Amino acid sequence: MTTTVPRILIVGGGYAGFYTAWKLEKLLGRNEAEVTLVDPLPYMTYQPFLPEVAAGEIEPRHVVVGLRRHLKRTTVIAGKITGISHATKTATITPIAGDESFEQAYDQIVVTAGAVSRTFPIPGIADNAIGLKTIEEAVAIRDRLTSNFDKASVLPAGPERDRLLTVVVVGGGFAGIEVFAELRAYASSLLKQYPTLTFDDTHFHLIEAMGRIMPEVSQKTSEWVLADLAKKGAFVHLDTQVKGAVDGVVELSTGENLPTDLIIWTAGVMANPTVVRGSDLPVEERGRIRTRPDLRVGTDEDIVEGAWAAGDVSAVPDLSGGGVGGFCVPNAQHAVRQGKLMAKNIVAVLRGEEPKQYFHKNLGAVAGLGLYNGAFQSGNIALTGLIAWFAHRGYHGLAMPTWERKFRVVGDWMQNFLHGREVVNLEAVQQPRAAFEEFAARPRPAAPAADAPAPAENKAEPVAAK
Repeated sequence: MTTTVPRILIVGGGYAGFYTAWKLEKLLGRNEAEVTLVDPLPYMTYQPFLPEVAAGEIEPRHVVVGLRRHLKRTTVIAGKITGISHATKTATITPIAGDESFEQAYDQIVVTAGAVSRTFPIPGIADNAIGLKTIEEAVAIRDRLTSNFDKASVLPAGPERDRLLTVVVVGGGFAGIEVFAELRAYASSLLKQYPTLTFDDTHFHLIEAMGRIMPEVSQKTSEWVLADLAKKGAFVHLDTQVKGAVDGVVELSTGENLPTDLIIWTAGVMANPTVVRGSDLPVEERGRIRTRPDLRVGTDEDIVEGAWAAGDVSAVPDLSGGGVGGFCVPNAQHAVRQGKLMAKNIVAVLRGEEPKQYFHKNLGAVAGLGLYNGAFQSGNIALTGLIAWFAHRGYHGLAMPTWERKFRVVGDWMQNFLHGREVVNLEAVQQPRAAFEEFAARPRPAAPAADAPAPAENKAEPVAAK
């Protein structure tokens, strides 16, 4: 008689997915269940550090956590989940190599596919803007800005130099404000290396459709951040919308046009549409998987047995009462804690026990605004400046998963304190074969074939007259 163990399939290796798998390895007995995680990337990205990566303060590889390195008992498949049929408990996996998709059977499915940048059909945005959800985007932003300084340094004052030194960030939430402030500080530090450029040559604009920035903090803290950015020569356009970005010219609803070579889009996220639309799991009106407080998929009245969800792809009720619309907001605070609890609840259900409900009261919000500057808000307590910057680094330094990653990040901070931030431009790495191709020897073209002699005319022999 053969026996099988429950098969747990985790969709996505972001915060919630990684922490679920990591915690399951600690809680499950060696032969108690089989865990498989599917993600096209081999790492989890700690997204709160992306602004610092873009500003050259942290080495990019240090803010990602290798899935295979830290998940010793989990099978990691490099691919995408392109379909979920919970009715038959099978998922369709499309691997990153090859064209053949295959079916994966499961007993318990954990949907933690995260979110992607939410954009609108604004002319030029899809062709010219870049998001800030991945480590690749953060590196590209840093290299583009640094490369533009190289180009601008050899140009005379004029429209083209202004365009290269103009940065436009769309979205005044935490991600937008942090990358905006970090890049403003980064550009100021770059000026020491470029004597032909001055502070007045650089132009930073943030566009926010609402009447305020950073809704997660108090109005007073938000106004302090605005004043601080203004002191540093950064312009924030409130109650302003982007109408177009064709050919890199950002057209604003106020009638102003901003020619730029760097447009960063941070105006919201949405649940991963590939997973949500390819699934038969219930979805709420905002396109997220409908999830119960115990992180099982379903509602209070109807449980979808064997299906779990957490993180940005899910609509988890916020039992603390602080969530927008009654649901947990999409941030790392919730995703990490949901992942840990979900692992405990899955193990509890497998062992015939009752799962627990997710409850977490928001600890507050903390933002880095460039070296030695930040903003912190927790309830009625607000901190700004240097002490808030220490709070930012302290919180995220502790929150970074695994001690190995913590040491690497803290090591970067210490190196920067001693030697300054890294300002080397490696934009050429995005075309790594360019130098090789430029000088590579190629076979000579074949010589044209020599002209063959014309064939002799076939003349008939004269016939003798008789």
